[in-house]
Amino acid sequence: MSNVPQDAASEVRKGEGLPLEVLQAYLKEHAGIQGPLEVKQFPSGFSNLTYLVTSGAQAWVLRRPPLGANIATAHDMGREYRVLTLLQPHFQKIPKPVLFCDDESVIGAPFYLMERVEGAILRGQLPKGVQLAPDLMGKLSVQVAHALADLHDVDLDASGLMDLGKPEGYVARQVKGWTKRYFAAETDKISAMNELADWMERNQPEQERAAFIHNDFKYDNLVLNPSDLTEIKAVLDWEMATIGDPLMDLGTTLAYWAEAGDPDLLKPYNPSWLPGNLDRAAMAEQYCERRRINISQDELLFYYVFGVFKVAVIGQQIYARFKAGHSQDPRFGMLIHVVKACAENGRLALEKNKFSDLW
Repeated sequence: MSNVPQDAASEVRKGEGLPLEVLQAYLKEHAGIQGPLEVKQFPSGFSNLTYLVTSGAQAWVLRRPPLGANIATAHDMGREYRVLTLLQPHFQKIPKPVLFCDDESVIGAPFYLMERVEGAILRGQLPKGVQLAPDLMGKLSVQVAHALADLHDVDLDASGLMDLGKPEGYVARQVKGWTKRYFAAETDKISAMNELADWMERNQPEQERAAFIHNDFKYDNLVLNPSDLTEIKAVLDWEMATIGDPLMDLGTTLAYWAEAGDPDLLKPYNPSWLPGNLDRAAMAEQYCERRRINISQDELLFYYVFGVFKVAVIGQQIYARFKAGHSQDPRFGMLIHVVKACAENGRLALEKNKFSDLW
């Protein structure tokens, strides 16, 4: 057995509770869930609110949009539920969807319910006394690269997933869209973010690819088998999944993939910096070998820089909501420093001008 504790929920944060009586009546009528409900909250997410709902020995996970969010397409509960429903027969590493509710009178927002997949989730800061051997981390990081590659190889037509996106022009739309989101949420002037946006606009790759992509594929969205941490049981958080260029997905994963030499501010979000993990270049190599594809260094540089910019924008959006008073979570107040650290990583990448020389 691993000494990594299974992922656990805790008390619901102030102002983020659920109306239990109304929810219980709805779930009894529409899902046959009997008995009184108990609700706790998973404390580690930065986007959609995620709750553990139990009734006796049974347990589910409920997801709803964050308070104060106004980015409808990024928090579409119905779409996320549909993704899990269509994907399940073709990619086994996901929770089973149970129910979707678009009646906002139940809890104040749309939500969906899915099975709870029990297991361990690795975060950047491991619990006190927990140590992970370099050999284990090496094997696990290979599995992360392979799982992402396997997702991108899902047959779009056979799965019915093709209707969930428009692959033509995806890269250009993403560059434009994330740039627009950044300036809409901008609170501080960060020159490196302007530099990255300008560079991406001028250096988009010509070749377009299409696959079903997760868009947030990293360690803390993976449920691992506590008895064998190299086994990925489930991939979580499909809110940004769509049809698009799979290398955009790879770039985001590489942007999250903190290394030992990265700023300390980036390490609490991904334990990929621990000894034994593949570095970013080796992760990209494992991914390409699994899919039997070749990617040029120039392409990898573009997708990595895009990933860094995108991660920074996500942090900026959450920080902007915090600054506007929509959340009291103190973690959110620190995110502006993460935005700046991501922007600097991207600027250094452009300075070196070659993916394999970034570390």
